[in-house]
Amino acid sequence: MTAPRPSQAWSPSASLVVIGWVFTACAILLAVLAGDAPGRVLLAVAALAAGLLSLHGTLARPRLAVDETGVTVRGLTRTRHWSWDRVSVRVVHTRRLGRQSAMLELDVQDQDGSGENGGEELVVLSRLDLAADPEDVADALAGLRPAG
Repeated sequence: MTAPRPSQAWSPSASLVVIGWVFTACAILLAVLAGDAPGRVLLAVAALAAGLLSLHGTLARPRLAVDETGVTVRGLTRTRHWSWDRVSVRVVHTRRLGRQSAMLELDVQDQDGSGENGGEELVVLSRLDLAADPEDVADALAGLRPAG
């Protein structure tokens, strides 16, 4: 009998999430103390945006988890799990503003084609989502994927 394969998970960096919450609190405080109305509005919008991003980083943990049964992706409102045979993984490199970045793409095929999005779903995860290099995560997923 073989031992079960280990599971692994990736989440946004805890320190980055804490920095987001600190920025949110500072923006709220400055919005309250601001003397002009346009400054208050701008700071309130910044606080709302930072707060939503920090909330997502707090609640969507782990963002990506894998085990012998498949791949699980957690978002702000729901968690989705797919078996390995439905998921293909690739790393896509893009060049924007003179800087190259990598994104991990999970292409999910619905078994009968009747699911939402017409049978296909694309999940794109960045270095910020994973707190790791997408190339390294793709290699780890290849190693954890059951043979067959």
